[in-house]
Amino acid sequence: MILPFRPSLEEIEAAGERLSGYMGRTPLIRLDLGLPDRQIFLKLETLSPIGAFKLRPALNALLSRNPEALENGVATISSGNMAYGMAWAANRLGIPMAAYMYEGAPQTKIDGVRRLGGEVRFISMETWWQYIIGAARPQAPELLINPVTDQAVLCGNGTIGLEIVEDLPEIDVLFTPYGGGGMTCGVASAVKSLRPNAKVFAVEDENAAPVTAALAAGRIVEIETRPSFIKSIGGPSLVPQLWPVVRELIDGAVTLSLEQVTEAMRLLFAKGKIVAEGAGAASFAAALASEHATGNVVCVISGGNIDAAAYAQVLAGQIPKP
Repeated sequence: MILPFRPSLEEIEAAGERLSGYMGRTPLIRLDLGLPDRQIFLKLETLSPIGAFKLRPALNALLSRNPEALENGVATISSGNMAYGMAWAANRLGIPMAAYMYEGAPQTKIDGVRRLGGEVRFISMETWWQYIIGAARPQAPELLINPVTDQAVLCGNGTIGLEIVEDLPEIDVLFTPYGGGGMTCGVASAVKSLRPNAKVFAVEDENAAPVTAALAAGRIVEIETRPSFIKSIGGPSLVPQLWPVVRELIDGAVTLSLEQVTEAMRLLFAKGKIVAEGAGAASFAAALASEHATGNVVCVISGGNIDAAAYAQVLAGQIPKP
């Protein structure tokens, strides 16, 4: 049985067809580190037109809507990359766009939204989370697209998994950074449909690890979060609508320290000249540290939109302040 929020393979394939007219495939490359028990492959969503995977769900969400629904424009809720992706998509399609973002979101993403003609509306972190989980919604004339649970968003995310299996049919393990869960659930839906024996793991920052807590308890639990320079993963709990999908498709969670994530960011730059934000490098950090990383291991490098000052600190061996 397909769960309500689990996209079907047919829906994901249809999303791939829609996206093909606006963006190319992102590469899957092998990073040879000489490890005897694993081959590590990187899915470089950093090379999308906005430098992050969120262009896929944003574009699919707009392209699959009836034009009349978009007459007043579109709005979304975002810590950064979804706003950037929606601004790019709306700009390309000639649709007014607004993003609800919290104060402290990365400046590079705020600037990207504004540069593409989007409006940024700042809200508190608490309000932002209430909008994400659907407990509240802004009073605005635009069509509001949830960046996590919207079905077209999940299908757009699923195209990442579709491309991964096409490029590496012998995939054994997949690591994805887990924020709201839309990317992990979308990608897992595609991968598990095509390769049921592949293992999928959610990757979290130890400062906010709701998947780890929920899988341990067998239910959604509220956790205490701590500030982190990584803005795109973690939250006070799982988004309730996706919990059934997580239980069905996710084989486990890997929790990482900031030291492990920043070391992975440096190694990506040193070995591959790849610039990854914290969330983007987390899956690679898991591939290095997790006991589950054996065989053909794929890491979704979800984005590279990090403020220059913070990235300079990482390359200098430091951990940026939140």
